[in-house]
Amino acid sequence: MRPGTLTVMAARPRMHADEVHTDAALVRRLLTRQFQRWADLPVTLVPSYGTDHDIYRLGAHLGVRLPRIGWASGQAVKEAEWLPRLAPHLPLAVPTPVALGEPDEGYPFPWAVHEWLPGENANGTLRDLEEAAVDLAAFITALRAVDTTGAPPRLPGTRGGPLGERDEGVRHAIAELGNRINGAGALRSWEQSLAAPVGDGVTVWVHGDLLPGNLLVVDGRLSAVIDYGGLNIGDPACDLQPAWNLFAGDSRRTFLAELKADDAMRLRGRGWALSQALIALPYYWQTNPGIIAQALHALEQVLTDHD
Repeated sequence: MRPGTLTVMAARPRMHADEVHTDAALVRRLLTRQFQRWADLPVTLVPSYGTDHDIYRLGAHLGVRLPRIGWASGQAVKEAEWLPRLAPHLPLAVPTPVALGEPDEGYPFPWAVHEWLPGENANGTLRDLEEAAVDLAAFITALRAVDTTGAPPRLPGTRGGPLGERDEGVRHAIAELGNRINGAGALRSWEQSLAAPVGDGVTVWVHGDLLPGNLLVVDGRLSAVIDYGGLNIGDPACDLQPAWNLFAGDSRRTFLAELKADDAMRLRGRGWALSQALIALPYYWQTNPGIIAQALHALEQVLTDHD
């Protein structure tokens, strides 16, 4: 592919009523206006089942991330501020921001250019789930240990807060899903998590969105953790979600043991995995089969674990 080439790919399905359309031509215009040094590099839409950004490969070594919905519009600024501070403390790679773009050319949000991270997502690509459980637990442990001085306060409804903040959304989702899921089982599991003790109140850095799609794998082993839109200061149980969306059996036990999760934290973590799956299902049922498959898998694992 020669410099300056635009690769045309089919547009991703529309998932949100008020989302913003992006395409390679828009990326080219934004680069020409704001980062001329990259304006002639090839631009390629990256296939993804992510829900709030469009990602474009920019040449061989860069990627462009454009929010497609207002709730994601602060992520570029958050990552530019905090990822360089967190990265030196973490045992897996994180995105390296290299430029922060401004709204322009009719596009309304801040956007970002990052160094390109190689790898596939963690759906079916890990060579050894117990090895991955140890590696991911080490990442979470290191993230929890980073000093939170100066971190912005957690806003109500964001990741890492009390599960009760999600109660209305969970119950509404169960009712909306009807007989598409085991609603009675989901409600029993949810109420068990809601009743779990809240612990000692210690808050730490949490990634907040440790789904398989946000974990990169190279040569069968975890290599990087991406997408820090949910980065927050909150309950460490929030980052136990991979126990049910990625691991099972021995690897789940290894993951939870490495993170020293007691029974109460385990129940709260399971509640986070359950609530994320349930709330996603009715919203993306018609538009994002990748998210639906991921959420149904997590729901099955939670209900099996509960039983």
